[in-house]
Amino acid sequence: MIFKGKPTVTSTKEVNFVKQFIKMNILIIGSGGREHTFAWKMKQSPYAEKIFVIPGNAGTASIAINLNLDVLDFEGIKKAVIQNAIELVIVGPEVPLVEGLRDFFENDKILKFVRFIGPAAAAAQLEGSKEFAKHFMSRQNIPTAAYQSFDKTQLPAAFAFLESLQPPYVLKADGLAAGKGVLILDDINEAKQELRAILLDAKFGKAGQKVVIEEFLNGIELSVFVLSDGEHYMILPSAKDYKRIGEGDTGLNTGGMGAVSPVPFATADFLNKVEKRIVIPTIKGLKEQNLPYKGFIFIGLMKVGDDPYVIEYNVRMGDPETEVVIPRIENDFLKLLLAVSDGQLHKMDLRINPQTAATVVVVSGGYPEAYEKHKTISGLENVTDSLVFHAGTAFKDGAVVSTGGRVLAVTALGNDHKEALKKAYTSIDKIAFDKMYFRKDLGFDL
Repeated sequence: MIFKGKPTVTSTKEVNFVKQFIKMNILIIGSGGREHTFAWKMKQSPYAEKIFVIPGNAGTASIAINLNLDVLDFEGIKKAVIQNAIELVIVGPEVPLVEGLRDFFENDKILKFVRFIGPAAAAAQLEGSKEFAKHFMSRQNIPTAAYQSFDKTQLPAAFAFLESLQPPYVLKADGLAAGKGVLILDDINEAKQELRAILLDAKFGKAGQKVVIEEFLNGIELSVFVLSDGEHYMILPSAKDYKRIGEGDTGLNTGGMGAVSPVPFATADFLNKVEKRIVIPTIKGLKEQNLPYKGFIFIGLMKVGDDPYVIEYNVRMGDPETEVVIPRIENDFLKLLLAVSDGQLHKMDLRINPQTAATVVVVSGGYPEAYEKHKTISGLENVTDSLVFHAGTAFKDGAVVSTGGRVLAVTALGNDHKEALKKAYTSIDKIAFDKMYFRKDLGFDL
């Protein structure tokens, strides 16, 4: 039986469930806006004692304790967990999950008693391998684009499959490529050239040892986020992000230039289709295929007409979608995650702020290509009616400086996306650093 959390007021069962918990120390793994948002939300819980972040940023340093470790330093993480009496670990980025951090915890005689939010390596292949995800969807009859996958020994067959498709042509590196492994090309010869570059010239390194070639889906994108304890699920607010660097959705892909939640065109009828055709079969498939899952499932969707199709799975929350989804959740975030870790998610009732949240990402000039770092950021203290989540920042000589391509995510709430975006843009006008850039047209397609 699959249960789901329903959006109602706090229930007696929820109160009774959380009575058993006392204050605890929490570790968040990651360094971006997603992790700052997690820390900000976790800080509001009366059950949170100390919050630690590995490695964190200037934003997390103001509300938590940053630990200067690499997210793949599993032994270093183990020492940090033991030394700081950590009782709950939340993993933000995908790489530690794909590399088996949960398995590392479960196979350690001390760490196996620590609550952990994030799937094991086998389940994390939903994001770690496009081919794995496609096969999973095929087995579960989950709607997705027609596809075939190829390695370097199958180049003639790959060319033949390309020729059977109508443009544009979609090429996806099978493995993790930091968001850069998807190409959409209009010209068949260019598609063949890029396919050769991925498979033979290792354009995307190991991630491109296989390539998934997909039918192009013509529609509009959005994302749905699900919390699961492996048995039950809870559907979180939907969101739409903007990936291209240029206004009007032009230019190179980025990690995300902004997001809006909820999605205006995601009607109740459409979301009902998402739940029945995609969410329920996904949870069912994870159980049937022996892929234990405790954590977030990010489902990237394409709305084609009135029907949802899965573009991709991620095994964690998105960034910058987290910066609009989490601020709309009115629950104690720590309680929700404790319910996930203890298989009690069906005892929780999701409460959502009906307002719209919008976040605008402020980036370094030149991003997503070459950009300069260590630019001093001023004006953060002047922002009063928006939330500023740090993505690529650090403290240097008493000042906040930029350290990444995506630097800040400025989030505001409003009665609709226009009001929320107006507030965010007004707040950004108070912030400055050399060569800062942001898109001024978010929401143009809504």
